[in-house]
Amino acid sequence: MFLPLMQHLRVSRTVGRPRTRPDAVRADKAYSSAIRKHLRTRGIKAVIPEPDDQKGHRKRRGSRGGRPVGLDVADYKNRNVIEHRYSHIKQWRGLATQYDKYALTYRAAVVLHTVIAWTRHLSDTP
Repeated sequence: MFLPLMQHLRVSRTVGRPRTRPDAVRADKAYSSAIRKHLRTRGIKAVIPEPDDQKGHRKRRGSRGGRPVGLDVADYKNRNVIEHRYSHIKQWRGLATQYDKYALTYRAAVVLHTVIAWTRHLSDTP
């Protein structure tokens, strides 16, 4: 799911082509090995902690195990914003059960729910 998402990533700018490479990507430690390699090839900073089993494998290999993963702890603490929004989206029954047959209609439902949540947020703020 991550790689197709990164292929569709476009952030518009006032001048020039849209950006396709973020400065950093925050993720859970469960996705570290698959995502970290892709981010390294594209020159993107990975803010992903190393799982305990991978730490053990690296330490067991000794000097051939490589360097430990660098983690910006302050930046990783901001990951909860994304997790909270994702859990809010999953509260919508159609998205939680994934009834949709096609990825396009599922994505449309996610966008629709996001727009509804955004307009509610705009109406709540003074």
